[in-house]
Amino acid sequence: MDALPKVGRFLFALPMAVFGVMHFMNGDAMVAMVPIPGGIFWVYFTGLCLIAAAVAIVTGKQAVLATRLLALFLLLTATLVHLRSFMGGDQAAMPNVLKDLALAGGALILSGVFQSEEGASGEGAEA
Repeated sequence: MDALPKVGRFLFALPMAVFGVMHFMNGDAMVAMVPIPGGIFWVYFTGLCLIAAAVAIVTGKQAVLATRLLALFLLLTATLVHLRSFMGGDQAAMPNVLKDLALAGGALILSGVFQSEEGASGEGAEA
């Protein structure tokens, strides 16, 4: 049963990596959704962050920080991008709000798992 958590981490990380790549492939289309100044920079930056989070989740390196930042990003995206679109009349945006909320919850759960593993292995413990 030790394989199940590893498979789960990979299955969670894979869409994050794909979403990150999509930020680079479809940046021009995504720029209109950026709610803060900076436009395309933020599209590419968040794409890079999504890819970095996926790598951290798969490798376990800096995974607690990565999953917490990923959860924050997903919560911000749910509220500032998708919920804003929904409130503006785009009924098709609600599934994206719910998707991002669910993924943020998963990222927080993973953060707790990674933190527990660090505690059990002695990593991060003060000398």
